[in-house]
Amino acid sequence: MPLRKAWEPLERATVGRIPDRYGVYELGDADGTVLAVEHGPLRDEVKEALAYRDAAQVRWTACQNRQQATALAEEHRDRR
Repeated sequence: MPLRKAWEPLERATVGRIPDRYGVYELGDADGTVLAVEHGPLRDEVKEALAYRDAAQVRWTACQNRQQATALAEEHRDRR
């Protein structure tokens, strides 16, 4: 099941708005197809995806801690 958030372009300005917290993020292609569901420190992870140009779009949700992010990512991967 995809995150219930709108896609944002994977660019520097977007990375600057991402909270510096653990969370789950999805990378998508230009058509909105989910390419990957990942978790970790959001800003660092998405900054790395931007550097490698892994996707065209991103959406995320922040979590309270690493354990919650891990559990949420597994839940989303299972429903994809």
